[in-house]
Amino acid sequence: MGTLVVPTLQDHCIDSVRSCIWKVHPRPLAQWLLFYSKDNEGSWFRSLFVHKVDPRKDAHSTLLSKKETSNLYKIQFHSVKPECLDAYNSLTEAVLPKLHLDEDYPCSLVGNWNTWYGEQDQAVHLWRFSGGYPALMDCMNKLKNNKEYLEFRKERSQMLLSRRNQLLLEFSFWNEPLPRAGPNIYELRTYKLKPGTMIEWGNNWARAIKYRQENQEAVGGFFSQIGELYIVHHLWAYKDLQSREETRNAAWRKRGWDENVYYTVPLVRHMESRIMIPLKISPLQ
Repeated sequence: MGTLVVPTLQDHCIDSVRSCIWKVHPRPLAQWLLFYSKDNEGSWFRSLFVHKVDPRKDAHSTLLSKKETSNLYKIQFHSVKPECLDAYNSLTEAVLPKLHLDEDYPCSLVGNWNTWYGEQDQAVHLWRFSGGYPALMDCMNKLKNNKEYLEFRKERSQMLLSRRNQLLLEFSFWNEPLPRAGPNIYELRTYKLKPGTMIEWGNNWARAIKYRQENQEAVGGFFSQIGELYIVHHLWAYKDLQSREETRNAAWRKRGWDENVYYTVPLVRHMESRIMIPLKISPLQ
């Protein structure tokens, strides 16, 4: 009894394309194309329908993050009631520095901002946990018994419309965000990538970041681990909006920068830019 062969979706696609080739091209050319595609698993034609995947032994978080540190970052986005923004800032500036300075908590403030352009009446906070996930859990457990912090959260909740956060790792090829003197404005550029493209993004930016270092504008680069996934955050510092414009235009005059844009833009599903002003307590001024 003969073997039953069930046509696959790939076979149907190939047959359809063969039919189109025969109708569109002159007969000799059509015969040539069909000859080189017929029943040849290694042919160029069949390779159009084959997705080649390189073997991977590590998660992209392992391949892209810094090996010499075990820092974990948390970014918070708080949408504040417009009439409460000043009170929110005052409350934040009174309480958060205490956690930053308390050596019993393995966390530190990296930056605190209000959004100037972008989503309005929003506060953005970036924390570093020295020691990774164990440090994060240590902080969370201690804060459960911190009466002042619990009162702070209760009072803060009356001022908020919504809040969300993400846990992040830093790219190995970016600068580690360190305190800097001001005055500066900060741009947080957020990219939502297509799933499966984080390694390609990292490979391109590892080469391209050198084009954006001359004015010390590169502050930090991060990618999400928990929360919304395949999210990249690039944090930049500028003296003002005119400085931002001039610095970005200068990058386009450097050979190689355009190639980075060319190869990374197709990886992006959505992108957003926030221009932010530091709070008084922010180590990044």
